Amino acid sequence: MTPITPDASSESLSGHQVLDFADLETRLPKLAESYRAAEPFPHIVFDEFLDPDIARAAAAEFDPPDSDEWNSFVHVNERKYSNTAPETWGSASRSILDVLQSDRFVKFLTDLTGIEDLLRDDALEGGGLHQSRRGGFLNVHADYTVHPKHRHWRRRVNVLVYLNPEWRDEYGGELELWSRDMKHKVESVAPTCNRAVIFTTDMDSFHGHPDPLQCPEDLARRSLALYYFTEETAPVVRSTEYRSRPGEGWRAVPIYLDKQLLRGYDWTKRRIGLSDEATSKVLRRIDRLRRRGRSS
Repeated sequence: MTPITPDASSESLSGHQVLDFADLETRLPKLAESYRAAEPFPHIVFDEFLDPDIARAAAAEFDPPDSDEWNSFVHVNERKYSNTAPETWGSASRSILDVLQSDRFVKFLTDLTGIEDLLRDDALEGGGLHQSRRGGFLNVHADYTVHPKHRHWRRRVNVLVYLNPEWRDEYGGELELWSRDMKHKVESVAPTCNRAVIFTTDMDSFHGHPDPLQCPEDLARRSLALYYFTEETAPVVRSTEYRSRPGEGWRAVPIYLDKQLLRGYDWTKRRIGLSDEATSKVLRRIDRLRRRGRSS
């Protein structure tokens, strides 16, 4: 899909406008048509989505993932870090969050996707700022279907904004969109700075960046991820559904086994309120021990 380039403006930060709602709303009929016709599932790609200066400022605000506010998700199926505490973010990142969680943007998403009564997630469950270092990856998956803390909230739309001003093709990290039967990759989207991807999340909307990153040690693949929900009477609850790609051979076994362990974690999280922060501390300790073992 050819990325769509808006002009960029809406809520201001030091004289800059974060997002150009007027431009997006003027072109909404064509955008919605493109979104709903996209394969392998409804999606759209925007270049220069935000004001360029604000996007670059947000990219510069990322702290190293070793700092305390970053949650560690390091296991067989992913290697990334997340920060879901906006009070620790820089001003540019918070201004982007405010706009993308505003009533006007949620209304835009409703009109774009055709999904009525979308709800933003103020807790940023699973979302927020993300970054992955060299060697990081996220195996192909379809997202969890129901919010862990709201039993009747069905996950419906993902918004990803990439914040990588120095990214090169040889670093990898492309977002892969796979066919619903997981037989072939349909599209790859490079995570270049100020590029946004919006897509509908279904039981079989498979996506990820499964190949380990080849960026320099001092760089990371960085993004802002926001998820939107609808309230439903009895949505089907399923944890993240990781899949191996065709031809991955023996790698399919640990991917499957790790997925089963994560289902147990998801069950525990929903039943007793286990936090990502607590799990992150355990995973971070395990990863440090593993890295020490390799270096010794």
